[in-house]
Amino acid sequence: MKITKDTRVLVLTGAGISAESGLKTFRDAGGLWENHRVEDVATPEAFRKAPAMVWKFYKERWQQALQTKPNPGHLALAKLEDWLQDNFYLITQNVDGLHTAAGNKRVIEMHGSLNTCLCTRCSHHFPIKDINLEEDIPLCPKCKGMLRPDIVWFGEIPYHLDKIDALLHNCDVFMMIGTSGVVYPAAGFVMTASYFGAHTIAVNLNPMENGDFIDEFHQGKAGEILPQLIDGWINSAEK
Repeated sequence: MKITKDTRVLVLTGAGISAESGLKTFRDAGGLWENHRVEDVATPEAFRKAPAMVWKFYKERWQQALQTKPNPGHLALAKLEDWLQDNFYLITQNVDGLHTAAGNKRVIEMHGSLNTCLCTRCSHHFPIKDINLEEDIPLCPKCKGMLRPDIVWFGEIPYHLDKIDALLHNCDVFMMIGTSGVVYPAAGFVMTASYFGAHTIAVNLNPMENGDFIDEFHQGKAGEILPQLIDGWINSAEK
């Protein structure tokens, strides 16, 4: 399919693209994330049971993300958005902020962000950099309620699903990058996009669980494949 500046491109990224920048995924070690069981750091029950321990974990993840830089895959997607402008949107399952750091602006963080937190009492959001992280359990500057990381944990509903659904219904090309195609609802996005007529493309190290809905599969690292793929689209369209 020929991609032009009028092509509406919707991208979904998963942990694989961040892994190329050195960030570990919980699937790397049999359900462990940085040597923690996911159930102990990524569920509402874990936060109710041990909020200080959960906060310690996410403070460390935030510091780690600050030391991490976007890779060529991130930069290629920023270049694609710069070319397509309003015809581009990026949905990410990642919480590290690397797409924004690379220069993407139309980013939908469906699982939240390490860069923000929210109050469990008044629901206000705050940048992590503005919060007193010396406290074991940081408190809301407005109401003194308990803050929590702005992360969508297992058992919670992802953000922006209505907007994502509308984009899936109206895109011409849907790309999946660095995602296993296992975790729902994101794993179902390609089915929706395909049903409504989108050309579907995947870039991943391994074949994906929802491969039956993928029209074009590129196996390998996003940081190696995306720069060539996207430069090819742009150069072809501008000839």
